Amino acid sequence: MLPQGPEAEGLERGSAAGRSAQGPVLGAGPEPPGRGDGRGPDAGLPAQGPEPERLARAALTRVLEPGDEHAGAWLRQVGPVELLRALRVADGSAERLPRMTAGRLEGYRLRAAAAEPARDLAAVAALGGRLVCPGDREWPSQLDDLGDERPVGLWVRGRPDLRLWALRSVAVVGARACTPYGAHMAATLGAGLAERGWVVVSGAAFGVDGAAHRGVLAVGGATAAVLACGVDIPYPRGHAELIGRVAQQGLVIAELPPGAHPTRSRFVLRNRVIAALTRGTVVVEAQYRSGSLVTARQAQRLGRFVMGVPGPATSGLSAGVHELLRGEGVLVTDASEVAELIGEIGDLAPDRRGPVLPRDRLDPVAARVLDALPYHGPVSPRDLARGAGTSADETLARLYELHSLGFVEREGDSWRLTRPSPCDGDARRGGS
Repeated sequence: MLPQGPEAEGLERGSAAGRSAQGPVLGAGPEPPGRGDGRGPDAGLPAQGPEPERLARAALTRVLEPGDEHAGAWLRQVGPVELLRALRVADGSAERLPRMTAGRLEGYRLRAAAAEPARDLAAVAALGGRLVCPGDREWPSQLDDLGDERPVGLWVRGRPDLRLWALRSVAVVGARACTPYGAHMAATLGAGLAERGWVVVSGAAFGVDGAAHRGVLAVGGATAAVLACGVDIPYPRGHAELIGRVAQQGLVIAELPPGAHPTRSRFVLRNRVIAALTRGTVVVEAQYRSGSLVTARQAQRLGRFVMGVPGPATSGLSAGVHELLRGEGVLVTDASEVAELIGEIGDLAPDRRGPVLPRDRLDPVAARVLDALPYHGPVSPRDLARGAGTSADETLARLYELHSLGFVEREGDSWRLTRPSPCDGDARRGGS
């Protein structure tokens, strides 16, 4: 059992005072020998205080794969300390877990035997990082929407508070092999959102991800990278400098422990964390099979906003985005439109309209008279009245009005369009 009340005071920063007690103990009968006495599988875990759960979760991040629903259900039922003990001690308790198979248990036990959580915690602390666990003050509660797929814990590098940053965050994801247009849009979106006070979350991959991070860093904004490996592993290696800058200026986040390397499945599972952590996901360029669409679909399932940046209809790199926009996605073209969708009341994008030209302010009759004037040569008021469909007196009054506005000029008893000046080639002073 974890301590409650006064025993839980003095927890390290980021821990939740009075974290809830562990669930029911696995297996009936007496405790196995050596449990908590420094000689058994829990050797090195303090017998009291909050550290047993933190160490257990640190170990389980090395034992369990991200998104393991079965393990998530076991964690919910018995808690991390009891689950780790069951996977380390051959007392039959692990075999009684629902849906536990012999093959699965063997794999868990091989990893559990090699896990050294204290060393992992020390390694991340040396990088200026920490392990953020469910129940900690810094834990983003929106990750609980993942249910049994919720991360066991998150390894975090960087000084900002993860929970506070996640409250106002948006994901910008897209193709790795993006076009110059995609890179420009991602960087522009990242910079614009950062200038509006939003935290931009992405995956630090080549292409759109990297462009979004760089756009934020260029304006001194807030950005977070969610990796599919350990926070101490710069992947891709070509982004080692970029990930280092993100760690200095923002946050680097991972479910996997230090030293863990990425796999194809881990990239896909990483996307669910990006979707759940943020208030919305923007996809910039994506093919039909793009992993970015996995993030968007996960965001849709979680009730988050899903947005897409359109591209050329002939571009295969935008085909996935266009399909997304034909469904539940919302078309966006800049940061103000994203902020309007996911922000608070009053975060409105500016009205999209063309410029107001001088002829737009003319009343309908004056506009008809102006339109009836030929492009070349003068015309009499009577002929002009016939063309405009107005009386001669009305036409003459409108001609004097148009003259005062600079649209027409008099030539004897006739009228013509004002001759264009060298710096103004528009004969109709405001465009057709």
